[in-house]
This record gives sequence, C-alpha cells and structure tokens, in this order.
Amino acid sequence: MAAGAAAALAFLNQESRVRAGGGGGLRAPGPVTMDSFFFGCELSGHTRSFTFKVEQEEDTEHVLALNMLCLTEGAKDECNVVEVVARDHDHQEIAVPVANLRLSCQPMLSLDDFQLQPPVTFRLKSGSGPVRITGRHQIVCINNDLSEEEESDDDSEEEIKLCGILPAKKHRGRP
Repeated sequence: MAAGAAAALAFLNQESRVRAGGGGGLRAPGPVTMDSFFFGCELSGHTRSFTFKVEQEEDTEHVLALNMLCLTEGAKDECNVVEVVARDHDHQEIAVPVANLRLSCQPMLSLDDFQLQPPVTFRLKSGSGPVRITGRHQIVCINNDLSEEEESDDDSEEEIKLCGILPAKKHRGRP
C-alpha cells in the first residue's frame, strides 16, 4: 500500500446525517446538516508525520474527534511517543504529546472523542511504530441561503397558523 494511501483513510459514514429546522416559534438561522466521516492514519518509521487539513468554507465547521491510538502488527517493544501539533485559543501553534505506547505495557490508548480543530499534525516523536490513529471527521454546515420559494412557503404556513378558531356548530336535539 502506498504511503499516502496508508497515511489517510476517510470513508463516508452515514451514521449521523441530521437535518434540523426551526421549531416551537423559534427560527434557526437555516437548515443544519451534520456529516460524520471515518478518519484514520498510520505513523511509522517511513511516515513520521501526517497533517489533517480541510478547506475552510463559510458557514461550515470541521471537528476531528480522536477515538484511539494503538500499536499495530510489526511494532517493537519500544516507547512510541505520539505528539499532536494544533492551534490554541490564541491561534498559536502548540505541540502536545498525547500518547506513550509500548507493546509490553500499553499497546493502545482510548481518547474518548478528543476533539481538535483542523489543521492538526500528528508526529511520531520517538519509536518506529507503526501506530494507528482513528477517529471521526465531523462537518457541521449551516445553510443561511433561503430561496424566495422557501420564504414564501414559510409565510403561508404562518398565515395558516394565525387563522382564528371557528366556534363549534350546534346540533339541534343534542345537549
């Protein structure tokens, strides 16, 4: 398998496709769509780093939620330190070690949806791996572009809702 293909695997996962609109008299800015894609990469002596980046789009937010880091077949009994390079709240680049894996004592680590904003770089600081990193790439889109047709449908629905309640008809002979 080519190093580029082994470095990044992204498969469409239809586990969460949610569409939501306004409700209860409150109006949302627009329909919200959330997609979730499987993410995976492998760090080794041949591929010591991998950068996950996305194209920034207006009204779209990307989140990388990490689930697990684990040593895979062919790993030696040595310390494999994995570090994440991302941006902090001041948009300054920061490097943080997130795992120290060793085949004989801790071959895997659960990160329980550790969420990061792209771009994110994973580095194998020490050891030869291979270390597999898995998670989910979540994309949240808010569509603020309402066509005139959708707006006119909303207006007509509001008019129907605003119609008064008609009194019940009285039937003769019934109390």
